[in-house]
Amino acid sequence: MSKKFSPNSKAGHLLSRPSVIAGVIALAVTVATGVFAEYQNRIVHHQSEMAKVSEQLGLVRAKLEGNITSNIHLVRGLVSVIAAQPDMDQAHFSRIAAGLLGKHSQLRNIAGAPDLVVSLMYPIEGNKQAIGLDYRKNEVQRDAAMRAVASEQMILAGPVNLLQGGQGFIGRFPVFIDNDGGRELWGLVSAVIDTERLYAASGLTASDLPLTVAIRGRDATGEKGEVFFGEAGIFADDPVISQVSLPSGSWQIAATPANGWTSTPENAWQLRFLILLAGLLVILPIFIAGHLNELRQTHMQEINRRQRQLHRLSQRHKLALETSRIGVWEIDLDTWEISWDTRMRELYGIDDDTIPITEDTWRQRLHPEDQQQASQEYETAIATNGSYHSDFRICTSETTTRWVRSIGAVHTGNDGSRFLVGVIWDVSADVELNANLLAAKQSAELRNLELEEARAQMERNSLHDSLTGLPNRRFLDEKLIDSPSGHPVSALLHIDLDRFKQINDTLGHAAGDAMLIHAASVLTASTRADDYVARIGGDEFIIATTSPVNEQQLASLAGRIIAKMREPVPYEGHECRFGVSIGIAMADADKTSCGKRLLIDADIALYRAKSNGRNRYEFFNASLKAEITRTKRIADDILNGLDRNEFIPYFQPQFDAKTLDIVGVEALARWIHPSEGVLAPDAFLKTAGELNVVPQIDRAILEQTLWHSTHWKAAGILIPKMSVNVSAGRLYDDDLIESLNGLAFDHGSLSFELLESIFLDDNNETIVANIARLNALGIDVEIDDFGTGYASIVSLLQVKPARLKIDRQLIAPVVESQSQRNLVASIIDIGQSLGIKVVAEGIETMKHAAILRDIGCDTLQGYALARPMTSQDLMTFVRDERWREVA
Repeated sequence: MSKKFSPNSKAGHLLSRPSVIAGVIALAVTVATGVFAEYQNRIVHHQSEMAKVSEQLGLVRAKLEGNITSNIHLVRGLVSVIAAQPDMDQAHFSRIAAGLLGKHSQLRNIAGAPDLVVSLMYPIEGNKQAIGLDYRKNEVQRDAAMRAVASEQMILAGPVNLLQGGQGFIGRFPVFIDNDGGRELWGLVSAVIDTERLYAASGLTASDLPLTVAIRGRDATGEKGEVFFGEAGIFADDPVISQVSLPSGSWQIAATPANGWTSTPENAWQLRFLILLAGLLVILPIFIAGHLNELRQTHMQEINRRQRQLHRLSQRHKLALETSRIGVWEIDLDTWEISWDTRMRELYGIDDDTIPITEDTWRQRLHPEDQQQASQEYETAIATNGSYHSDFRICTSETTTRWVRSIGAVHTGNDGSRFLVGVIWDVSADVELNANLLAAKQSAELRNLELEEARAQMERNSLHDSLTGLPNRRFLDEKLIDSPSGHPVSALLHIDLDRFKQINDTLGHAAGDAMLIHAASVLTASTRADDYVARIGGDEFIIATTSPVNEQQLASLAGRIIAKMREPVPYEGHECRFGVSIGIAMADADKTSCGKRLLIDADIALYRAKSNGRNRYEFFNASLKAEITRTKRIADDILNGLDRNEFIPYFQPQFDAKTLDIVGVEALARWIHPSEGVLAPDAFLKTAGELNVVPQIDRAILEQTLWHSTHWKAAGILIPKMSVNVSAGRLYDDDLIESLNGLAFDHGSLSFELLESIFLDDNNETIVANIARLNALGIDVEIDDFGTGYASIVSLLQVKPARLKIDRQLIAPVVESQSQRNLVASIIDIGQSLGIKVVAEGIETMKHAAILRDIGCDTLQGYALARPMTSQDLMTFVRDERWREVA
């Protein structure tokens, strides 16, 4: 066997001839071309069949989608009617459903389930057992029903086996109705589509259908669902696949020809004959041309082989010379003849190749400092017949010096002759690098010493205040609060200087620094040796006690500090006076209070001391903690309430004083608290102000008021003007006007109520500019609680409000007090003389209303006529004109 296929055999020689190889390649190409052509012919044939099946399947899919869509649209019409008439009874339901079921649809029955309990059905005959079905309790239908409610979309399920016999697809439609609080779930409408009628109408069961069809995706799950029509094997038979789009998902429909795919095209043998004929026409000329070119190729291959070998040897030699950068030298120790190669001469700066090289040539170029060492190493190697290794400097010119390394050895020839042969190369870069490394090492060691000293100083500076020399906040945190090995803190005093800013602003920062140094000395002198005094902020200090201490001792310490700090401090001819506020927090008796918790508690106590009048001390206790906890809970509830839209407007009508017609409403913020019910602003406004979210509440009330106004108009209820309160923060906002862009309201129908104390007698340019821009947008400005502040006539002329609201404190006494009545009348006269309408709020009795009408008041607002109410209650109130019954 090995001889038969040996390259030296006749068969091997024949197979190695180019002409034969070319013929074999041509034959292989011809065969491959034929195979490829037949493969392509089969592909074209199969694609033609696929296109035909795809066209037929597209018609079936379109009919199927159209029938499902038309059935769903019919039921959607019923859903829309129910959404508009949620109180529909069985008779009305049957009349509408009867028009949906018929020859034009595949609907089998329709059921309505208010509150998810089936109480409406058409037709009732044969479906009575479904009446009373509760989707929330029925394990079979609960998941699909709840999914429809959660997604707020129609969910198509099935096919499922029906109790009445047969199969059907069930579409469940969630029904929502609009009410005053938004959208509300009415229930579900379920419609059953008969599968046999749907398949027949879509052509799936037609006897002349040229396709075998299968559908999968039960419950509209697409390709991931199970097969519910046809055989599952169709999906594995290379079918044409299409998607049947459904409102809540999809089905996947697949089809193959009814008689299966055909694999052999009709023109297969004709194509094979043409390929064979073309192959013969190609192969014969190739065999002839290959034989003629064979001799020429043999000669060219030999020539190229020799050229490559010569080129390879030349490249190796050149590469060795260029990359080594090594010079070669040799000394005949019998004749003392010296030979250097070109690289040696370059290293020693000898350009002329004709100059003879002697021992003096080498010695003359040795650096004076290295001559003795280099000569000794050279002579030792010759004397001992050993190896030679030497590093020295050579001077190639008066200014150029280089370090070289020379290595060699003595060799003895067969004839007894001795030679010293070696190599030499430039090591100047290595020597310079080593010198630099040594210098860098010495510099780094010196630098490390300096850095260590600097680090120690920086560590001390980082833990102490540069002005007072006291420990700082970092020292307090690391050495006491967070340090596991530190002394446990038994109490903390948080101290803040009062009136320090005034001293700093009037006498300068130098005076402020002097006061801080004085305060530090007072605190240090007032404490014990095991107490720590730290400056943690601009004018804030901490005293941390680590020894046992009681409340009386801490109170005594705080009292001494307050008394000492009250004493005047001389500074450049001035007597500076300031005080301190102190918050005190004590660790629990069981030492479970951590340092961070004590810091927070002391800060809270300090805040209480400052809010109670300053220049005093306060202890953190359970009641203060409870107050803080309650405030935090309210703050958290407010933030959550904003996220959940719990802040809504209540509307209090305003009446014309003469006709008692409604001329407007005031939108008042109310918080619909999840556990405490409806809360007025006095329950949350202070905390909201501290959170800086009052502008957000104002914005929410404004947007909801405008939304409700469109609802009133749609209901035919005319409210000429809406007033909303605006906080000081909103009025000072440079972006107030930009934030109002996009709000829809009629020109002159909206007004902002501003507290008298916000802006009157204040020359703030932002406020004045914002009021002017509000007027330009068609938003009126009203002054609320007028008479309780300090407004001047000049400020009224400057602001030019549309209306003044006289505060209820001035209105309440007018029934009993003539002088109070005269005062209110004067305010009304001033407003009318300036063209400003006057509103009286706090009308508690109809006698108030009569008196205010008689003295010329324009508008009345108060509990005697109407209390604040929701939008829905307002609509009922206006329609029924209930206030006229009281009047």
